[in-house]
Amino acid sequence: MNIFPFQAALAASPLPAPLSAPLPAPLLRAQDVSIDYASGAGSVRATHQVSFDVYEGDRFVLLGPSGCGKSTLLKAVGGFVQPTSGGLLLRGRRIVKPGPDRIVVFQEFDQLPPWKTVRQNVMFPLLAGGVKKKEAQARALHWLDKVGLARFADAYPHTLSGGMKARVAIARALAMQPDILLMDEPFAALDALTRRRMQEELQALWEEVGFTMLFVTHSIEEALVVGNRILLLSPHPGRVRAEIDSHRFGLASSGSEAFQAAAQRIHRLLFGDAQPAAPDRESAAGEPAAVAVQA
Repeated sequence: MNIFPFQAALAASPLPAPLSAPLPAPLLRAQDVSIDYASGAGSVRATHQVSFDVYEGDRFVLLGPSGCGKSTLLKAVGGFVQPTSGGLLLRGRRIVKPGPDRIVVFQEFDQLPPWKTVRQNVMFPLLAGGVKKKEAQARALHWLDKVGLARFADAYPHTLSGGMKARVAIARALAMQPDILLMDEPFAALDALTRRRMQEELQALWEEVGFTMLFVTHSIEEALVVGNRILLLSPHPGRVRAEIDSHRFGLASSGSEAFQAAAQRIHRLLFGDAQPAAPDRESAAGEPAAVAVQA
């Protein structure tokens, strides 16, 4: 068969790589966020120039030791704290105050008014926000069913376990249909078995509904189980150490060698003296990829 010169040239030339689809605009963007707070000795810096993006459907975890400013960052996203410098944008608009597009679930479940039933607790913020009673009741029952508490709709908080109160708080938050669910160590007050069950139920609920979540924890194992992306914050003041892609991990893999290797690696990134000189990628040992690293 004859091969013409232009055919030979084409055969020798590599095909151009296919164009990758551009990333969507982030739902939430933190841009060089520094937060100071007043103390008896003057001003104390909680976080220093923290940047990250959260996309729709993310389970984004802020992970770091106590005092690194992760809860302060979450409160800033909620609009309860203003950054000293930098900014927080939700759908491209600067966050300046609390709003129904960001609902917080705290670790203290006694936030449920004890004189209201479970159904009334879930309905309360809806009614306060102007939702008609019939719709508020329908939404409350829908989300109570989603978290497995439909038959406890008329129970009072004092009759519920800690895990059940946590589920009521989650149902109440999701009934508000926020753009992003903010969770500040929501399972920290629970015993180990209940905490594991709640992690499992949160994962199942996310898979069914597909909400966006910003989750704060100081537990490496919980971060790997709950999150698909993890931002590592240094000890005080909180700076970004790395961003980890953790979508492959979950409760089913929590006893695996890859999971334990990932947990050890995250511990080294958080507390080790030496920092990587460049972003790490997937390793043969199955460790998560550090997609961004800052000193």
